[in-house]
Amino acid sequence: MTTTNGVQNAPITSKPSGFSVLDLCLIAMFAALLAICSWISIPAPPPLPVFTMQTFGVFVTLELLGGKRGFFSILTFVLLGAVGVPVFAGFSGGVSVLFGSTGGYILGFILTGALYWVLEATLGNKFWVRLTALIGGLALCYAFGTIWFMVVYGRDNGAIGAGTALMWCVVPYLIPDCAKLALALGISAAVKSRVKI
Repeated sequence: MTTTNGVQNAPITSKPSGFSVLDLCLIAMFAALLAICSWISIPAPPPLPVFTMQTFGVFVTLELLGGKRGFFSILTFVLLGAVGVPVFAGFSGGVSVLFGSTGGYILGFILTGALYWVLEATLGNKFWVRLTALIGGLALCYAFGTIWFMVVYGRDNGAIGAGTALMWCVVPYLIPDCAKLALALGISAAVKSRVKI
């Protein structure tokens, strides 16, 4: 502590690690953006999940908010859906969606956010770090979601091979998700050049 005229002053501390009011507002706002992106969907024949803009929403959220705030925004989105708020594709919600055959891909978004946060915090806010985190996070989401799909779908309909599951649930989405990633990077760069978030 320092003293002035014999009176002790409070020590100078670093920036608190919690969230500011602005942070909380941004987390909530981007959780709502994720819901809107989920509602933008193109139906696909069963057992495939629908084509949505969810991954685009995840990419933009992490790019604009950063790892920590982005992670909590994604977590908020998933928790809102878990308690029944219709934020998932097709205006659905509830734990039944998460525990369904494609729920692992939604839960996988949390893993994407966690990986982005860890890499950004460890290696810094460099473009190659963020790009690696997004690509790695998407791969992690694919892996977790596909294993989840195989277990749940196999339980209800009989065992399914990894190759079949990948052909159903991953391969059709590779090119669209790469396009969403590129679009998200472009939009995020344009926004960050004009607005400090």
